[in-house]
Amino acid sequence: MKKKSRQTANRWKSKLTRTLANMNEASGEMSLLSKSIKNKILLDAARKLETNKSFLLKQNAKDLRSGRESGLSAALLDRLTLTDGRVRAMADGVRAVASLADPIGQVSKRWRRPNGLRISRVVVPLGVILIIYESRPNVTVECASLCIKSGNTVLLRGGREAFNSNRALASIFTEALQRHRLPKAGVSFVDTVDRAAVDFLLHRDQEIQLVIPRGGEALIRKVASTSRIPVIKHYQGICHVYVDKDADIQKAVAIAFNAKVQRPSVCNAMETLLVHEKAAARILPPLGKKLREAGCEVRGDRSTRGFLPWARKAKNSDYGYEYLDKVLAIKVVKDINGAIRHIRDYGSGHTDAIVTKNRKAARLFTEQVDSSSVMVNASTRFADGFEYGFGAEIGISTDKIHARGPMGLEGLTSYKYVVEGQGQIRT
Repeated sequence: MKKKSRQTANRWKSKLTRTLANMNEASGEMSLLSKSIKNKILLDAARKLETNKSFLLKQNAKDLRSGRESGLSAALLDRLTLTDGRVRAMADGVRAVASLADPIGQVSKRWRRPNGLRISRVVVPLGVILIIYESRPNVTVECASLCIKSGNTVLLRGGREAFNSNRALASIFTEALQRHRLPKAGVSFVDTVDRAAVDFLLHRDQEIQLVIPRGGEALIRKVASTSRIPVIKHYQGICHVYVDKDADIQKAVAIAFNAKVQRPSVCNAMETLLVHEKAAARILPPLGKKLREAGCEVRGDRSTRGFLPWARKAKNSDYGYEYLDKVLAIKVVKDINGAIRHIRDYGSGHTDAIVTKNRKAARLFTEQVDSSSVMVNASTRFADGFEYGFGAEIGISTDKIHARGPMGLEGLTSYKYVVEGQGQIRT
């Protein structure tokens, strides 16, 4: 058995080594593609997503069947599920990426030195990018689209729970590249579910320029601790909505309910609601009624349970926890400063929101809450590359180096300096 296992591992190691060699060879060609060719590839892929919808749903059904048999939670099954509407949305997302301005080759800055040297800072692709992700097949489409548009090559390593769906979606882009006589290695797929393949890839720092993990905290911490390659990451999405004493209560109820319930399994869903003590009596009863009707469990402090006696008593550990489900922690705070302190102590730097009509309070909140996205009178669910106008997103970063927040095309680029002279030498 051990011998057979070693032989299997040797086969995928050999295959991945060839894949990486092919990707690096393709990288030069992908980086030089014109905007016109990139857009033709993307529009072709969008059409194929729609015309191959039946095939994609059939492959997805295999994954859903396996997921139910293995006991995946309802939240994970929701992330995994493809529908007619979600396939159409993916195709629309690809078209949105095609419509974006092409950043590659743009001169972001140009200046002339006293000695006559002309210096330009030119936008360039990063090279080979590895995406490691779980559950959501739409990640395959978003990442492939953005990498093609930004002139990068991408290696997609999805989770075993979505293996059939991801492989089918990746093939759409591979075939689109081949139809335009471009190397299929431009979009490559890790065709093994062996977890050891991830460790193998994370040590290939000579061939891969960037790793972006998308998934749960355990996956992201594993990647960050193992990788020899730079990693763009966010560990958790512990998002807050703070309802100020000067909030429009109707808007506050709508925003808080949307932030929690619209899609609770994603990283930009609200996990903790903070309420100014002078607003609690006005917002908690109507919001609590809607949450209860939606099947959302509430865990609250003493003040919260005074208005919502059916709520569970919150423990300290309930704040600062990413539920990714219909569970919400609520805390009544003395004032906006108490809300800001709570977010500093328990937040993850992902997305936090304030609901208020007071401009001074809004400004204080946006200045003092140091998260990658800070919302004023809007749901945290808008912290998303597509909603920000990026066409799609490659991931969300809570780091501050290179990229922060939802990452679109700009986050997939670097720059080089082009220096032009007329024979100058340094003395």
